[in-house]
Amino acid sequence: MNELQDRVAVITGGASGIGRGVADILAEEGMKIVLADVERPALEKAASEMADAGADVTPVECDVSVAESVAALADRALEAYGAVHVLFNNAGVGGSGAHASFEAPLDEWEWVVGVNLMGVVHGIRSFVPIMLAQEDEGHIVSTASMAGLVPGRGIYGVTKHAVVALSEGLFSELQMRGSKLGVSVLCPGWVNTRILESERNRPEAPREVPPERAALAELGRKFVEQRVKSGLDPQQVGKIVRDAIRSRTFYVLTHPDWKNMIQHRMENILEGRDPSGVTPPGEDWAQLLGGDSD
Repeated sequence: MNELQDRVAVITGGASGIGRGVADILAEEGMKIVLADVERPALEKAASEMADAGADVTPVECDVSVAESVAALADRALEAYGAVHVLFNNAGVGGSGAHASFEAPLDEWEWVVGVNLMGVVHGIRSFVPIMLAQEDEGHIVSTASMAGLVPGRGIYGVTKHAVVALSEGLFSELQMRGSKLGVSVLCPGWVNTRILESERNRPEAPREVPPERAALAELGRKFVEQRVKSGLDPQQVGKIVRDAIRSRTFYVLTHPDWKNMIQHRMENILEGRDPSGVTPPGEDWAQLLGGDSD
C-alpha cells in the first residue's frame, strides 16, 4: 500500500504513546485520521493538537473491550470519511504485574484480556468486512510486543502471544482469499509511553498490590519505568509502522538487536528445552530479584 495521501486510518489507543506517534506520522503523509481512545480529555487534547498542525482528524471515544463500542467506531469512521484503508489495533494495558498467573484475580484477567486481545478481535470483526467490501488496498496493523515472541510472562505476555497468533491467522485467511489487504503485527521493545499508567483507565479502582509482594513489585516497576523513559520515541515507531504498511512487512520489530531472544526461544522449542529466557542487550534482570536498582 504505497499511496497514503487522502486515505483513511483508524487508530485505537490514539491519544498517547505509540498510537499518537503513528497518528502523527500518517497525518504527515496526508492520511485522514479517526483517532479513538477511551480517555476523553486526552483524546480531545490530542485531536486538537493534530488539527492545529493541519491534520484532518476525527476523535471518537471508544472502549475497545466492548464490541458495541468498536462497531460504533466503525460507523463513525464511515460517516466521517466513507471508507477505511488502515486499521491500527493499538489500544493496550499493562496490568498490575504483581500476581502470578495462578494467583491473579479473575477481574485482572478479564481487564487485560478484554483490552489487549478482545480489543483486537473486535477491531478485525468490525473493520475487516468493511475493508474487504471496498475491494481496495488496505492494511491492518495490531500491536503485540516483544513479550509476544519470547517466553511469556504473566497475563500481559499471554495476551501479546495471542495477538501474534491472531495476526498470523488473519494474514493466512486474507491471503487465501486473494485479498488486497495486508497485515502486520507490531512487536516493540522499550518505547517511551504511559503503559505503566494504564491502571488510570481501569473500569474499577486500581488493584492493590499484595503486601508481601509490594517491595518486589515496586522494584520491578522502577526498573521498567527507567527502560520505558529511555525507550524509543513514539514518532520513531510511527515511521517504522508507516514503512511496514508500504512494504507489507508482517513481523514489525522496533529493536532488531533483540532478535537473539526470539532465536533462543525457537531453539528451546526445537530442542525440547525448558522455556528459559534471555535478556535484551545491556539489561540485567537480576535487578528485579533484589539487585542494585539505582
